[in-house]
Amino acid sequence: MQTETAMSENPYPDDAMKKLVSLCKRRGFVFQSSEIYGGLKSAYDYGPLGAELKRNVINEWWKDMVHTRENVVGIDASIIMAPDVWRASGHAAGFADPLVDCLISKERFRADKAPVPETGSELTISCADKGQAKAYHAQIENDYGIALKRDGKTLHGLKKTGDTEFAFFEDGNDSPAKTFPFRGYVSPLIGSPFLSEERQFNLMFRTALGAIDPSGDAAAIIVELTSADDIIEACKAQFKKEIKQFNKQMDKLEKTGEDDHSPRPPVATALHRIEKGDIPQANIRPYLIQSVIEQINTSAMAYLRPETAQAMFVQFKNVMDSSGLKPPFGIAQTGKSFRNEVTVEHFIFRSCEFEQMEMEFFCEPGSQLEWMDYWKDQRMNWWQRYANYPERFIFRAHEEDELAHYADGCYDVEFLYPWGFDELEGIASRTDHDLHQHEMHSGQKLRYTDQEKEDPESGKKPWSYRPFVIEPAAGATRGVLAYLLDAYHEEERTDAEGKPVQRTVLKLHPKLAPIKCAVLPLIANKEEFPTKAREVIQSFLDAGVPAKYDQKAAIGKRYAKHDEIGTPYCITIDGQTLEDGTVTIRDRDTTEQERVAVDQAVKIVQERLNS
Repeated sequence: MQTETAMSENPYPDDAMKKLVSLCKRRGFVFQSSEIYGGLKSAYDYGPLGAELKRNVINEWWKDMVHTRENVVGIDASIIMAPDVWRASGHAAGFADPLVDCLISKERFRADKAPVPETGSELTISCADKGQAKAYHAQIENDYGIALKRDGKTLHGLKKTGDTEFAFFEDGNDSPAKTFPFRGYVSPLIGSPFLSEERQFNLMFRTALGAIDPSGDAAAIIVELTSADDIIEACKAQFKKEIKQFNKQMDKLEKTGEDDHSPRPPVATALHRIEKGDIPQANIRPYLIQSVIEQINTSAMAYLRPETAQAMFVQFKNVMDSSGLKPPFGIAQTGKSFRNEVTVEHFIFRSCEFEQMEMEFFCEPGSQLEWMDYWKDQRMNWWQRYANYPERFIFRAHEEDELAHYADGCYDVEFLYPWGFDELEGIASRTDHDLHQHEMHSGQKLRYTDQEKEDPESGKKPWSYRPFVIEPAAGATRGVLAYLLDAYHEEERTDAEGKPVQRTVLKLHPKLAPIKCAVLPLIANKEEFPTKAREVIQSFLDAGVPAKYDQKAAIGKRYAKHDEIGTPYCITIDGQTLEDGTVTIRDRDTTEQERVAVDQAVKIVQERLNS
């Protein structure tokens, strides 16, 4: 198993991402979305080469996960699913994270991911440079009336004095000059304890189904409610039906102790919390207005899926019944998912719209850890298979406090990016949690009955059980970035005159390369050369090899261009081709050339692509 100690030094130059992003735009891999309108943050369009590269990554995954296995099948589910799916999975209720703003740097971050310093430790504010440190020093002095000690890029003088308090200490003084309320953590970017209140942030994109926009109804009702003398009583009068439904749900829960998992009406839930005293007096009015908007929009509300996984759980029984499969078997899916990411960063690594490659593997309870080991090995082998530097892929086991309450194990496949190791794929043992949740909320049995096995509890046949699940879930867009970084090379070479030159080359695995072969006529303005080149390229296309004809610029510049976009082989049509029917094949990685017969060129390239 590879671990993070496998590489002690980051192999990338400081400007690695800057150079790669520039190449991606210049050569047509990735563009900023809506660029002519100023661009859209965290949205990217894949150009001609990027679309091919991403498609190749996904196709290789599909081939390995589905086409080479008898017990894995694929589906292509709708991006929009019934809202109850997300209530059952916990996304609708739990996919909202507390957000906090740093009042100094304006960084917005998730409170549950923020660093938590020890009591008594110094709270050093670390800035990007001396200029920023000077600006932040002045801002803190102006806003909070304290003058921190500035030492280059860092600000000193703050210390955590308790769980709910931090203080400013003047240089050389052990007694605090001023104290401040402490939220329990500091900002990840600069380590600042000067933070805003926590606010909820829904990570799912909402949309509305139906031709009629319910916001008009919501606006009319809100005008009526806010003009009333008592907004609470006005809400009770307006939503009598919903309050009655809520009271029935609560009575049943109190009498039986069983939750029917049906959705709670938002306004009735809000009134219930207000009566219990859960909502501060100052927040009651905006809280009720928000609940009214939720209530009116509920009938039309839907979500863009935040993951592809849930469709595979929801369709578990249909797939099993229609295909005749039985555990152990898997359901695979690739496709787009959408999340309102708190922090979008590192180019296409983290964005609001992304593509996933996921598989849910359903197995007999008790066998899940064995299958976990199997899929760990399979997935790591797949990532490393297409890499120049397989040692840059490692496993990281989740600690106990990272695991979801229902999971009994999880490993991340991490890749060494320029900013360090980061997640590329998660391989989780999810037990039967997801099927159990959808059973409870839908009322449908999601089980497999094994007629030949005894139930471990009763000792009698048959055994009806909810399968346990191993989930390898990979990011296709993150995979594209990983393989681009793995492939990017700058090499010192000498030109024909013996002068040193730098060559930029994408050493993409041939199966991933957007263009497999380029056919280049040495001379473009003599008809016989392009004519012969067209004949050669047609033979490649007829054989199913993605090839491109290229006659623009001098032959050396064309070689350089195809090195830079990762084309493994270049076929050159020259004067000798017209004489004896031979061409040269140039290898991208070695730049070596060999002369072969035209009718053998296709066969040779095919063999090398498939080797």
